[in-house]
Amino acid sequence: MSSLNPTIERVTQRIIEKSKDSRRAYLDLIDREADNQPERSAVSCSNLAHAFAGALEDQEALKTNAGPNIGIVSAYNDMLSAHQPYGRYPERLKIYAREVGATAQVAGGTPAMCDGVTQGETGMELSLFSRDVIALSTGVALSHAMYDGMLLLGICDKIVPGLLMGALRFGHLPAVFVPSGPMPSGVSNKEKQRVRQLYAEGKATRAELLESELGSYHSPGTCTFYGTANSNQMMMELMGLHIPGAAFFQPGTKIRQALDRAAVHRVAAMTKNGNDYRPLGHCVDEKAIVNAAVGLLATGGSTNHAIHIPAFARAAGVQIDWTDLSELSSAVPLLARVYPNGSGDVNHFHDAGGMGFVIRELLGARLAHADVIGVGEERGMAQYGQEPWLDEDTLDWRDTGPSGDDEMLRPASDPFQPDGGMRLVQGNLGRACFKSSAVERERWTIEAPCRVFQTQGAVNEAFKQGELDKDVVVVVRFQGPRANGMPELHKLTPALGVLQDRGYRVALVTDGRMSGASGKVPCAIHCSPEALGGGPLSLLEDGDVVKVCAETGELSTTADLSARTPAPDPVPDMGTGRELFAMMRAQADEAEKGGSAMLAVAGL
Repeated sequence: MSSLNPTIERVTQRIIEKSKDSRRAYLDLIDREADNQPERSAVSCSNLAHAFAGALEDQEALKTNAGPNIGIVSAYNDMLSAHQPYGRYPERLKIYAREVGATAQVAGGTPAMCDGVTQGETGMELSLFSRDVIALSTGVALSHAMYDGMLLLGICDKIVPGLLMGALRFGHLPAVFVPSGPMPSGVSNKEKQRVRQLYAEGKATRAELLESELGSYHSPGTCTFYGTANSNQMMMELMGLHIPGAAFFQPGTKIRQALDRAAVHRVAAMTKNGNDYRPLGHCVDEKAIVNAAVGLLATGGSTNHAIHIPAFARAAGVQIDWTDLSELSSAVPLLARVYPNGSGDVNHFHDAGGMGFVIRELLGARLAHADVIGVGEERGMAQYGQEPWLDEDTLDWRDTGPSGDDEMLRPASDPFQPDGGMRLVQGNLGRACFKSSAVERERWTIEAPCRVFQTQGAVNEAFKQGELDKDVVVVVRFQGPRANGMPELHKLTPALGVLQDRGYRVALVTDGRMSGASGKVPCAIHCSPEALGGGPLSLLEDGDVVKVCAETGELSTTADLSARTPAPDPVPDMGTGRELFAMMRAQADEAEKGGSAMLAVAGL
């Protein structure tokens, strides 16, 4: 048996070393919490009466402390298609808990906002900080000392990272994430992209655009492109926090219900008073974090996780940065091409072998840690390299076999490209992320005069006026966490795509985020330090030559910035509740650390 890939081993050891103090402090915390958590029988009768009053048929079991009590934290709402299925989950999860002598209560709910709904709207400026709110809401839900384990119900962009960040502060409890699965495939992603670009050029009507979008997003379940939401599910698999193989079975299917049932049974079996205690804080260690990053790189996942991985890692006392991600990317081959990096969606990916195939290949090539604890019946990652199936009504696992579509999924011995395609670019304009897996190699280097903007609306207006019909690096600044909450700039994708299709050499440089579903156009995103407060992007002027190069890892300008005065910081806008988040903007740290106000103030 060969040893772990040397690059994976080296980066892991570096993360362990630099996390030594913070990880020790974290483990000490959760060990104290485990020791200090009172038995329910020792809690005040008045407290217990408040907690049990609404428990109906579970009241007697709770009163007699008959078995573990599981706290359900749900991100249910019926405006998000991905979260709509969760509406009926609590009643089912409670039944599954009773099957093994446990009880379950809905501990609390968290917000669940959709970047797809807020794209280009003012509400997007609340998006990144909704992750902190979700973490805080999770903490409030779990603050009642009534629970022996956690079931975490969430899927989409900031929701899974936020749930994990909050749950990790109660890391003495075991936890299982419970996904609900993707919606069936609709209008092809290629067709959707075609209509979007036609609309951007004025060649399709709004009615035609809406019809196309409704054909794609059409029923309960997660959106089927491989953006941040589905990347979340991939990472939970690589970290061992799902029942093995749970990520991409569709809602309402028998196997989805069997996986949900297994999640409840497993969390009940992993509690402190059993013989298989697996606290979340010990499951999420340095190796699990590296596995999450490796999975992101191997599947061409969302760039948003260059922010989310450092944030939830910090909540567990683990320090990881973009240098680590970029170095891991150099060793991890690209095994999957899922839209926007390919033509098929996550349903096609799942049907071709999905997560079981990817994990088996990564483990076989010694590119992932096999000894992550996980929540499967067997400790470690081996079961995650298989696929679940129903043998009559019994849930079981089997080998995934070869790829069912080599245009979608390839073995580690014959990847789409030898590296994971997420690169660090840096220079006199700061540090940024470049997702090379989504961009044709001949566009990995763009050097051109820049046009500087402060809103994506201004970019689209310049596009409509023909001002960008040339080789150009579009710079959109004052979009960082402290400036306006770091919104995604997805509205830029159609216009920049059209310019590229017209034959121009085009790139985007921004301190904002780009959608997890972005692709095609070379982008240096999440620039740190951000423009607010005098960052390098605040010194650029129209016409300065800017170079973005994924080959050499360069982000620079030939202009002499040393004598320039920074552009004035914009005054934050009010409305849509944005003023309520002023304290978060003021306290947020840089994107490379996760762009979190909560973690920065907590000193984590």
